[in-house]
Parts: sequence; structure tokens; C-alpha cells
Amino acid sequence: MHSHSLADYVTYLDRDDWQGVGELMLSSAEKLARAGADFLICPDNTIHQAMPYVAPRSPRPWLHIAEVVAEQARARGFTRLGLTGTRFLVQSDVYPGQLTPRGIDYLRPEPSERDEIDRLIWEELVNGRITADALAYFQRVIERMKRDGCDAVVLGCTEIPLLVNDGNSPLPTLDSTRLLARAALHHAVSPATT
Repeated sequence: MHSHSLADYVTYLDRDDWQGVGELMLSSAEKLARAGADFLICPDNTIHQAMPYVAPRSPRPWLHIAEVVAEQARARGFTRLGLTGTRFLVQSDVYPGQLTPRGIDYLRPEPSERDEIDRLIWEELVNGRITADALAYFQRVIERMKRDGCDAVVLGCTEIPLLVNDGNSPLPTLDSTRLLARAALHHAVSPATT
């Protein structure tokens, strides 16, 4: 396991410098490859936007978080997913690029919802603040997505599952971090990788 500080990543995110994000990811990839890693994962949905810069130069293959979520959605028969996550993520092609080829539709939050979800992530959840008001807001957004035809919601940020889960969500959840961890374990013990 290796990660640069969140502050290092945020410096590049704020400049919309995905190549810079990619260089940080590659730096970690090189260290992990030297330490003996067979494959790599990144539990941060947002920085998967840098994967086009990373994958061709990476010393090891990566499991893509959105690909793992898309496969799980397909296996569970979901056809239209609501996307939640940072504004960087939900405006990006990270999930559409994996969902569309599998015939799965998606719905992004409305611009005002996107802004408030982003604020809740960066100002509250990242800082360990879990509030009833934040949960209520997520529930309203997910309920709206349900009314607009979604049959599941992607929890596309590591911190969102601290607040939202299958027990309190109006829609079934796809916890991207948990799904990636399970896929990594399966990949690690699979006879094809040993």
C-alpha cells in the first residue's frame, strides 16, 4: 500500500491537471511494483480520471474501480445507475466510460445537487463529520434519482458509505470501495494470477 497525501492530489485536482495526478499515481505504482505487487488498485474514484495517463506507463496492471462497479451492476441486473461522488467524478467519463459499453444507463446529479454533494464530501465527510442533515440530503437526491428511473446508486467516493448504505438509501447501493476491495481479493487468490 502506498499513497501520496490527499493535499498533494488536491493541488493537481484544483488545477484540473490530470497528468499531474497521473504522475503521483505512477510514482506509487513504481514503488509498489518494486515491493512485489502483481497488480494495483486505487480506492479513490475521482483520480481514476487520470487512468488514461497511468495505464499505458504503469509497471503493473490496475483493477479499474468503475469497471468493477459496472460488472457488479450488470450481474445484479441494474439498468440505470445514479452517480454520486465529488464534482470532479460525476462530471467525468470515469463511470459512463464503463457503464455505456455494458448497456447500463446512468444519471448524474443536477448541478445544484452536484455542488452540495461535493461540499458535503470535502467539508464534512473527509473531516469525519457525519450528520443527520447530510444523510437527509443524500436521501433526497437518491429519492429523486429513483423517481427519474434509477434502480441503484453508485457510492462513488470512499467517504459516502460512512453516511449512506443499503439500510438507509432509497435505492440499492453499489459501494465502489467495498466492491473494489472484494474484486482485489478475488483477483489475488484467483488461480489465473498465481
